[in-house]
Amino acid sequence: MEIFTMTLEDLEQMKDTLYSDFDNFWSYNVLKQELENKNTTYIVAKEDDEIIGFAGLSTCLDEATLNNIVVKKSHRNRGIGGELLEALIELCSELHIKTFTLEVDTENEPAIHLYEKFGFKNLGIRKKYYNNTRDAFIMTKYDI
Repeated sequence: MEIFTMTLEDLEQMKDTLYSDFDNFWSYNVLKQELENKNTTYIVAKEDDEIIGFAGLSTCLDEATLNNIVVKKSHRNRGIGGELLEALIELCSELHIKTFTLEVDTENEPAIHLYEKFGFKNLGIRKKYYNNTRDAFIMTKYDI
């Protein structure tokens, strides 16, 4: 597996399988806008030229926010999400980011464990963050 900066060609490759093979959190149009935004960076994990995961972050001054980490359903539980997160943390270091923040569903224990493993600390809760029903933990990593 290798990790690359995501391109519009990568997004086109995923277009027909974005909802079925990944998750339906982000639409093609939203991801296209994200790729065209100078304050966001997306990466892809590829195996034999197949995109098996992607992740992105937004930056503002010396702060970054995790937008998403998504692994193809057929490739989950192989550590790919961790490798994508590690690559984003390295990018934050290169960009001299001081804080890296994310929201995660309070019921998503595997993701919470992953973020804690990489040094993110739980700072609080955003009530009804997901679909105006489910809460999210606010987690931040300092001193990247």
